Amino acid sequence: MFRQGFTCTRCGNCCRGPGDVVLCAGEAEAIGQLLGLELQAFTSGYTRLTADRRALSLGERPDGACIFLQTDNTCRIQAAKPRQCRAFPYLWRSARLANMCRGWQAAEKIAAATARRPPILD
Repeated sequence: MFRQGFTCTRCGNCCRGPGDVVLCAGEAEAIGQLLGLELQAFTSGYTRLTADRRALSLGERPDGACIFLQTDNTCRIQAAKPRQCRAFPYLWRSARLANMCRGWQAAEKIAAATARRPPILD
């Protein structure tokens, strides 16, 4: 469910959370093209198989962050960012990631304050 007032703060915490970033059809090719890599070079250098071995997921750095998260909390592959990343937190979120997301926390505070606000009477 979309939270009224959500604005991404570019904290990068959603890119530091645990879990797979599963690539949909065509996304590996698009990211590889953006990086100037052949598909084989991209998949061998930047992806891994998911635990169930049914899909490709973006790789992670040793600290668990997405391999494409840059030091300024921007995405190196923004122009070809996977659907799963683009959809957070609008179409999906986990409680753990929502608790890490500064934008979601701010939206929750706005929603709570709005809910407590008395109605305006004419």
